[in-house]
Amino acid sequence: MSLHTKLINWRRDFHRHPELGFLEMRTSTIVADTLESLGYDLKIGREVMHPGFTMGKPGQEETFRHYEWAKENGAVSKYLDQVSEGYTGIVATLDTGVPGPEIAFRFDMDALPIYESEDSSHFPLQEDFRSINNEMHACGHDVHTSIGLGLATLLMDNKDDLKGRIKLIFQPAEEGTRGARSMVEAGVVNNTDYFIASHIGTGVPFNHFLGSNNGFLATTKIDVSFKGVSSHAGGQPEEGKNAMLAAANAVINLNAIPRHSGGATRINVGELHAGSGRNVIADSASLKIETRGTTSELNEYMKEYAHSVIQGAAQMFQVDYHIETVGEGRSAAGSTELAQVLVDAADSVKLVTKLEENKPSGSEDATFFINRVQERGGQASYCIFGTDLAAGHHNEKFDVNEDSMLSAVQTLFETAKLISEKQ
Repeated sequence: MSLHTKLINWRRDFHRHPELGFLEMRTSTIVADTLESLGYDLKIGREVMHPGFTMGKPGQEETFRHYEWAKENGAVSKYLDQVSEGYTGIVATLDTGVPGPEIAFRFDMDALPIYESEDSSHFPLQEDFRSINNEMHACGHDVHTSIGLGLATLLMDNKDDLKGRIKLIFQPAEEGTRGARSMVEAGVVNNTDYFIASHIGTGVPFNHFLGSNNGFLATTKIDVSFKGVSSHAGGQPEEGKNAMLAAANAVINLNAIPRHSGGATRINVGELHAGSGRNVIADSASLKIETRGTTSELNEYMKEYAHSVIQGAAQMFQVDYHIETVGEGRSAAGSTELAQVLVDAADSVKLVTKLEENKPSGSEDATFFINRVQERGGQASYCIFGTDLAAGHHNEKFDVNEDSMLSAVQTLFETAKLISEKQ
């Protein structure tokens, strides 16, 4: 079977069986089984994830329910116990036995809580690989995981052309910027000389490649709960403590936080849930919030100001509150020299290339890897593989041109070769 066909088969299987962050049990066990069969040295779960830094991780009940789902839907039992608690990260290592650098490639695995389109024109429906559950690979992480397995195949088939050690990092929970830090804190890239993360799509056309030393916006994801006292809205309104009003007041004033002269800042309240009936003073309310900034310092300004607003709203309406950080990404800038190596590799496989510089946008928790590698004297960068999109990212009709995958694999393989040749 050709590598092109394998990539499509992997991608369609992962697409049909999407799993949310820290629940990628089926996905990770299939990845582990494939990597071990190729001859990689594996570390899985708690070996490569620090439990103290798994932000926004589902609780035990949800994790166990999904474990049962994974067991019934094709998870590889040999590895299932190692990921059963939701520590689903994998690091596969190829040691060439020849002195050289350590190169690490990161691939994310998680899906989104989106119900996939049932429109008759939707290609995954036509080809019978539409999601079987209420989640969806609407950002291309099924493609990323497949590219990782394709790269693993090419590297092992050509290991005599390589030097040093190559790590393939399969990361959980990129959505919500939750999973990378736990792997960084576990020391996964402490000895890495070159780190590369990549993404499919994001507006880059098919057969095009974008190498980047761009920065990323720092971000924090915050869950807030307000707890008041319920009472009859008509009979004893004075006995109630209205959590809904506290939440509503917080929403208005969060959006009134002064922007900073030092650079771009953002805040958004994406969800507000409150109340139980039209004649009941609401005793509970919750918010889902995100902040962003062009630097980690600017994001910290927004986050601290948000905490003050939330505290003030709670005090105004005499309710209790709780704030939980459920995701975070730092600002980062890629290494120009490594970005150029990626562009040269893409040139060699006949992609139309561009080196994008000094244009920070979006947020990604790969920044934790980037920062750690650079702090220790290494180089780190991010790149985009273009594709045709049926709809934008995080859309129910999202789909990619599967022919984009092989050239992505070849580009990353050529990158590893170019780095080896430089040593």
